[in-house]
Amino acid sequence: MKNIFNDDVMSLDTYIMFKLKEETTRLTPELKAKNRTPISLSMGAPANNPPKELIERLKQILDEDGIHTYSTPKGEPYYRQAISKRMKKRFGVDIDPDTEIFSLIGSKEGIANLFRFLITPKKDDFEKDIILMPDPCYASYLQFVKCSGGKSYPMPLRPDNNYMPDLNTVYNNLIKDGYNPENIKAMIINYPNNPVGATATKDYVKSCVDFCKKLGILLISDAAYCDLYFDEKEKPFSVFEIEGAKDTAVEFFSFSKPYAVTGWRLGWVCGNKEVIQRFGKGKSSIDNGIFKALQKACAEYLNSEDGDKFIEEGNKSYSRKQKIIVEGFKELGWHISQNSVPHATFYLWLPVPPKYNSAYEFCEDVLKTSGIVLVPGNAFGEGGEGYFRLSYVCSEEQLYEVISRLKQDGFRFE
Repeated sequence: MKNIFNDDVMSLDTYIMFKLKEETTRLTPELKAKNRTPISLSMGAPANNPPKELIERLKQILDEDGIHTYSTPKGEPYYRQAISKRMKKRFGVDIDPDTEIFSLIGSKEGIANLFRFLITPKKDDFEKDIILMPDPCYASYLQFVKCSGGKSYPMPLRPDNNYMPDLNTVYNNLIKDGYNPENIKAMIINYPNNPVGATATKDYVKSCVDFCKKLGILLISDAAYCDLYFDEKEKPFSVFEIEGAKDTAVEFFSFSKPYAVTGWRLGWVCGNKEVIQRFGKGKSSIDNGIFKALQKACAEYLNSEDGDKFIEEGNKSYSRKQKIIVEGFKELGWHISQNSVPHATFYLWLPVPPKYNSAYEFCEDVLKTSGIVLVPGNAFGEGGEGYFRLSYVCSEEQLYEVISRLKQDGFRFE
């Protein structure tokens, strides 16, 4: 058969997390043989079970009449109403459940489709529609834009800018590099951030809102980690807490991280009603929405005391795990100041020891020697080279084992 796929799709590689899983599976027999059964610190997915109350309620709902029929891409009214209530309760913002909310089969799907709807594919690199993109960023963003025929332009996230890049500098650099600023369609921000774990100030997010308004482009806020935080003083906020944000922004949310239901695939996008309605028209031709039983169970749980307690207990657990892994890497020679430790997410972003030529070389050595699965930073963009990401979602016992193995096997920051 002749090549039937377009060039952009043909250039895509397997998603980094699945590549790591495949390589880990291949190495497992020899690692087990030397008492180094793999411990994964790669995937950003809670390892604990979902709330028992949520599972039991789902079981009951499965017996209801009509629950197994088609839903709607927009989401059932009770689902959207629960989301509207949650946005008011959690962030103090008013979101209309009828015109400003749309359901998603996970926020990943929603962001991919939004990029697809925004971008008109072009061949010439300098004529492509541009998405301003954090660098490093969630790896799938880059793939979404690429296979949609667009151009990702980097907004560098670095320690020296506190992971909040100066937008005027980014804009001027884009022009210096020969790109037409008229081709900018949108900017995506992700706070709390994957992979670096950083948060942003309200003043900075306001500058993002103002910047996008000035250019007449869409601001996309990915808030998947907004409920994973360890300090009430650093509590993540919604972009819609910024005055006027609805004029230019939409925001994506997910049930996956806070409620440990990554496989259920539920989320939502909310905000600017013109964007939400146009997005919805595109989505209505692609899928028939989320399984109604999942919508109903999660809608009931979203604003419950049990739900809030589950998040609170989960964050306490992640806080303990963060302390274990931070202290462990300090003992191994990494220079980690208290100011640099994230107040949110379950990620730690650390430099590769200087004796290694690349992040990939270091992560490969750690996997083959110690059975520890880490993610090389350049998997998240060119700006991630020289760093690696680890996710501390496994058990505390496994985290202690990680540090023990690295000590025994001679891995130090030197």
